[in-house]
Amino acid sequence: MWKSCLRLRDGGRRLLNRPRSGLTASEGLGPKPPIPIRAYVPPAGGFEISLDHRKLRTPQGKLFTVPSEALAIAVATEWDSQQDTIKMYTMHLTTLCNTSLDNPTQREKDQLIRAAVKFLDTDTVCYRVEEPETLVELQRNEWDPVISWAERRYGVEIGSSTSITGPSIPAQTREVLVSHLASYNMWALQGIEFVVTQLKSLVLTLGLMDLHLTVEQAVLLSRLEEEYQIQKWGNIEWAHDYELQELRARTAAGTLFVHLCSESTAIKHKLLQG
Repeated sequence: MWKSCLRLRDGGRRLLNRPRSGLTASEGLGPKPPIPIRAYVPPAGGFEISLDHRKLRTPQGKLFTVPSEALAIAVATEWDSQQDTIKMYTMHLTTLCNTSLDNPTQREKDQLIRAAVKFLDTDTVCYRVEEPETLVELQRNEWDPVISWAERRYGVEIGSSTSITGPSIPAQTREVLVSHLASYNMWALQGIEFVVTQLKSLVLTLGLMDLHLTVEQAVLLSRLEEEYQIQKWGNIEWAHDYELQELRARTAAGTLFVHLCSESTAIKHKLLQG
């Protein structure tokens, strides 16, 4: 089993693949070999990040330990991208890891699942306008195929509505989606809820998780009415582009987080040893 050790040099501006490091992402399995002063072996089954020879910790003081090597490397890269000033608001993967480790709202798995499924009641792609006709047609052409995909994929009924109360979602649909989300671990569910909150849509989030949609497609679909209004009336200089890029960044980070947290290192090692 190999170990990945990453190093920050020159004030944290360069990420190097070297076995001795100031910033590391390494796996805590196997016997503990002699180590240099700037390296370490993390606890069994987890991966740590070390910054300037100090182990990273969460806001609540817990050891920053993530479940997969790929996620540790991604977080290390996120820290490496910081320049003279650390801007935590740009570090979405780190923030999601902190939330998963500290669980500040003390929610359990079923609460995370039901919070995500509750978004069906106000799902962006399920709410339709009655006019103007051009926007009605745009919503129909762009959103209906995504809803149809979700209904086929999960064997459920979702539908859409122009009513202010939204569509009537069958109880069976909720049960199926609750069961599907239950297959994800707690970390991945934190990421799923984060993405749902960004897109205001469980349907679009499911499309992302199943790789049916790209981040760019999901973001544009979630902003369909805004984009329509911008094309018709124009936009405020720079503000629209900034908002769009921020939403893409958050959605991409959340999606990546879910996929990296869904990896099963133990299963991979079993397969390799089998």
